[in-house]
Amino acid sequence: MTATSDTDRRIVLITGASRGIGAETARVLAARGDHVVINYREKRTRAEHLAQEIVAAGGSASVTGADIADPGSARALVDSVVAAHGRLDVLILNASGGLERDAAPGYAMLLNRDAQVRLAELALPHLGRLVFVTSHQAHFSPGREVPPGYESIAASKRAGEDALRAMAPEFARRGIDFTVVSGDMIDGTIIVRLLERRDPDAVTARREHGDLPTVLEFATAVADATTGNTPPGHTVYVGGHDYLATAPA
Repeated sequence: MTATSDTDRRIVLITGASRGIGAETARVLAARGDHVVINYREKRTRAEHLAQEIVAAGGSASVTGADIADPGSARALVDSVVAAHGRLDVLILNASGGLERDAAPGYAMLLNRDAQVRLAELALPHLGRLVFVTSHQAHFSPGREVPPGYESIAASKRAGEDALRAMAPEFARRGIDFTVVSGDMIDGTIIVRLLERRDPDAVTARREHGDLPTVLEFATAVADATTGNTPPGHTVYVGGHDYLATAPA
């Protein structure tokens, strides 16, 4: 869990990175030579174990706890990364939620839209690249049926994507590369497990279109988006070919 002073390493902050896609993205980027800052909200031990794993494999990582839905905590997160490393090169907006059984009304929009925009705004003076992670079920939701029980998540994540896209002129003015990475249901993630409990037919229906992308496949696409030479606001699609064939972005 060491911070590197190597100025050749990029400093990459990944929100919601203690497990799942965020954790795997951290592994991929660290293996490529970046210093990854693993943000967690509650799972400190899990985040620390991930950082230790990365360091043991020869990579560079540190951890920082923050609830990005809380304005003060979000500001402290960005400030702490810049104070520790002198800069923040890449921000990966991976954290999302709202499907939890105890989620308060309005929490999905608070986290998946408001918190994403706030963190992007706080990081603006430092960033070179911004990546927003979303799902096909959210990205295509304006014109495609959403799985039952996922409506609030889809609406709030699409609202977050739209709000970030509205910031495109400011990103361009500051020379910030902005990419969206959208994936079909990702096999093995907590979201798929929660959906399987609530509406197993929805997950089965997706599997009928082909194998779901794995966590590693999707995380690799997210990592690639931090270096790819693509137009501003470009969307990278992972899996779900039927979405691409029937519903334009």
